[in-house]
Amino acid sequence: MKAETMIAELNRLRKDIGEDQSDIEWLAVHHAFCFISYKMGEFQKYLDDQASKGAFDRLKD
Repeated sequence: MKAETMIAELNRLRKDIGEDQSDIEWLAVHHAFCFISYKMGEFQKYLDDQASKGAFDRLKD
């Protein structure tokens, strides 16, 4: 699993929600997207660890 794939999906979700700074859902997704974007190396290490544990085995391509 690539970090870029996950961040792209978070960005898609963020856009689908529609920017409403008074909506907790948008704020949560937006700030998760921003934080993870700044920590891509660490996020990739986390994803690699999770992949080794089978976390993405059921993911449909």
